[in-house]
Amino acid sequence: MPSPHRTDLPPDLATVWLRVFLEVARHESFTVAARTLGWTQSAVSRQIASLEGALGGSQLFDRLPRGVRLTEAGRVLVPYAETVTGALHGAVRELAALREPAGGRLRFGAFPTADAALVPHALGAFRARSPGVRVSREEGLTPSLLDRLTGGRLDLAVVSTTGGAPLSAYELSHLLDESLYVAVPAGHPLVGEGGGPVRLGRLADADWIAGSPRPEGTLLDAALRQGFRPRIAHVVGEWTAKQGYVAAGLGVTLVPALAAQSVRPDVVLLPVLDEGAPARAVYAATPRGRSSSPAVAAFVGALREAAGRIPRPSPPMA
Repeated sequence: MPSPHRTDLPPDLATVWLRVFLEVARHESFTVAARTLGWTQSAVSRQIASLEGALGGSQLFDRLPRGVRLTEAGRVLVPYAETVTGALHGAVRELAALREPAGGRLRFGAFPTADAALVPHALGAFRARSPGVRVSREEGLTPSLLDRLTGGRLDLAVVSTTGGAPLSAYELSHLLDESLYVAVPAGHPLVGEGGGPVRLGRLADADWIAGSPRPEGTLLDAALRQGFRPRIAHVVGEWTAKQGYVAAGLGVTLVPALAAQSVRPDVVLLPVLDEGAPARAVYAATPRGRSSSPAVAAFVGALREAAGRIPRPSPPMA
């Protein structure tokens, strides 16, 4: 049974009453508050009376011969009213900003090699055009990025088809198809053959450096397609560290085209001949059925522009 002293404010009226209350408190006058609001004095009085009634009959102002003055109850209410109206105004500003590419927020994620060139180029162009957008970025592999996208923790994810992650549940904007290279030490025998395309089967007996102890679901799926299971001798996560292992002669590794521009001089990239296999596709993914902000659309455009400007290396690269 509802309490006879219940003081819940009707949500559709609460902000109006609080706004009127703050104007009266600021000016210590119903008349001046009415003039500021563009209302009549009687309308302001009715709003204050309604607010006092909703608050259990608490008198908020002492009515004086000239103007009004806050009561103790009114002084208690002031900071709460300021918080509520301030939060509402902030929400209105943020919602308005979301409708503009130059405002709002953008939360995106990308897989590691996309950060070598694609994402920095896109982000630089995007920031120049939309400096008011609050941007946050995460790095991760495609499956984890898709989980965050589904969970609402990201607005957009730069993902790839490596590992066969299920992409059909997302809106996809194709960015590029990238080929693979095998990174070998500068003195490797294959380099002496002219640096042309190689079948990975020629490296079936090599030690491999990879980011996972198992080839499935990684770039080394290409080796499985060519009929051999690579011997992974070293599990190394960072691409720069992988290069160090290759340069030291500890093995070879696969490099996607997105990372091929940042190769150290004692490592050579040889294009992989992977006949009949699909190229690795890179997409900007957004949740299907969920509306995207203008900032997201603008960043997808920047990613497409950046993808078109990424040069493809001409092998051999030494």
